[in-house]
Amino acid sequence: MKFTATARGLGIFSAVATVVLLVAYAVTLAVGLASLESPDQPIGDPMFTMLEVLIILMMPAMVALMVTVHAWAPTHAKALTLTSVIFMGLLAGVTSIVHFCILTLSRQPEFAGQPWLPRVLSFEWPSVVYALDILAWDVFFPLSMLFAVPVFGGGRLATWIRALMLASGALSLAGLRRDVTRDRRLRNIGIVGYVGVFLFVAALLAILFYRTTPKEA
Repeated sequence: MKFTATARGLGIFSAVATVVLLVAYAVTLAVGLASLESPDQPIGDPMFTMLEVLIILMMPAMVALMVTVHAWAPTHAKALTLTSVIFMGLLAGVTSIVHFCILTLSRQPEFAGQPWLPRVLSFEWPSVVYALDILAWDVFFPLSMLFAVPVFGGGRLATWIRALMLASGALSLAGLRRDVTRDRRLRNIGIVGYVGVFLFVAALLAILFYRTTPKEA
């Protein structure tokens, strides 16, 4: 798989789309959290619905972004970037199912009145969708980042991408510790990794792809 003009265009578009959606997500999340009277409360509508929709919209852009990283990578590193793409695909599949089910099924009368609903379709621990989302964002996402890290290096821009990808993956893995131990002090550390730091990763990847000359197919 070569870094063709098509791959370059896909990479720039997906990186910019990822940045825009992450900014929108971060702003919506900040407003939602600021509206809470207690940090233990869940974010309510309309912010909660907006967050769910933004996550689903984000997934195709993030997968396309890592596919472009795979196309950009040198031949000797493509096994690593292919693994990264697979983990990003797993993230997209699991979290899209989770958030689509919450948006649709949890609002249906047949589900809303059931006593087991909070244990299946809510983000109050413990629940099925909460556990699946932890698997997606605190396991699959950091693995995607960490497998892509060794690909970048040499130039100043690539070195920055490498450092930020490493930080993004490490912080997301630290979020797993938060979820396992239920340590409130670590509540937002994973969010910093896969929203805050990854936003800068996507922005720098857009610059990298823009500066890279495509190869002939």
